[in-house]
Amino acid sequence: MNFEPGMLVRSKAGHDKNCIYVIISVKNEYVYLADGASRPLCRMKRKNIRHLQPILKKRADTVSSDQTLRSVIREYKEQERERNIN
Repeated sequence: MNFEPGMLVRSKAGHDKNCIYVIISVKNEYVYLADGASRPLCRMKRKNIRHLQPILKKRADTVSSDQTLRSVIREYKEQERERNIN
């Protein structure tokens, strides 16, 4: 699986397990992640690709602001919540 900027991913390991992030950049086996809230763009998290699960249903068009990241993640969580209710 190729990880690309703008993809949503879920953390599979670490103290942030099950957190959803947006990929900001990819460097070798590491990616830099942000969610716009606890991890804004100015404090991106570096994480090993092996510890991430890609979310292929949703994608961020731009990764230019924290507000954009928060809205994309919020939309995905709302869709998942509706899917689980039905």
